[in-house]
Amino acid sequence: MDLRKELMVSPGEKVDLGRIDPAGTFGFGKDDEILKETAGNSAELAKLQFDLYAEGKRSLLVVLQGMDAAGKDGVINHVLAPLNPQGCRVQSFKTPSALELAHDFLWRVHMVAPKKGEIVIFNRSHYEDVLIQRVHKMVPEEVWRERYEFINDFEKLLVKSGTVIVKFYLHISPEEQLKRFRDRLDDPSRQWKISSADYAERKLWPEYRKAFEEALERCSTAQAPWYVIPADRKYFRNYAVSRILADTLKEMRLELPPVSVDIAAVREEYANAKQLEKEGLGPDGTPAKSAK
Repeated sequence: MDLRKELMVSPGEKVDLGRIDPAGTFGFGKDDEILKETAGNSAELAKLQFDLYAEGKRSLLVVLQGMDAAGKDGVINHVLAPLNPQGCRVQSFKTPSALELAHDFLWRVHMVAPKKGEIVIFNRSHYEDVLIQRVHKMVPEEVWRERYEFINDFEKLLVKSGTVIVKFYLHISPEEQLKRFRDRLDDPSRQWKISSADYAERKLWPEYRKAFEEALERCSTAQAPWYVIPADRKYFRNYAVSRILADTLKEMRLELPPVSVDIAAVREEYANAKQLEKEGLGPDGTPAKSAK
């Protein structure tokens, strides 16, 4: 099954999240096999990340959005943890600072976009400016409504510059969210994640759903698609995200850079160094000092 085809929002497609089952798994049950496949996908991602970093010509931007407790942190912890931090970065977006508010809404986003050879995960993103700002009426409608076009142009610019963009909306139900809120209450190690705004935001669920639906409709493009990931079942959420990312990176056909040295000459240097070591000599040809 091609999960990209099944879960992608086609450009121009009308989105009704109420018709998408957040507990859907496409027949994948939680068993050792799918957990093994998810781990295999993450290992494949780590290998492909090495190739991306070595190639140094392109980059990958992963956007994670969803309601509170949808599993953004969970995806990062369970799917993307094997990636090498040297070529991977998680970027979170909090309330804009005074400096950020003094610029256009994409200014702070462009500064943290991935550089060539890098994978960057946006934990929330520039879409907050057509989500929370819309729902809480922080800016007039004519302002946030214009932003869809700006976002599409911005993402097109990144793509033209060599960045592949994959966007995931983690789709959970209100019932599952409330269960996860309870789990946080019952687990002292996770109580720090509790926000005083959690239940106030729940009351705005219908408004958020409309905002997400329009963002998905207006901003899922051929070059930067949105995927709606049923996220009530954590095992399927992790499997779907890991499979889509691995398939996306494989499709990039990454190539290792050409060798820039004379391999035969380097092999000869190695052989000489090995011979000196065998004879008990140091790199400069003098007797090696005994280990103390």
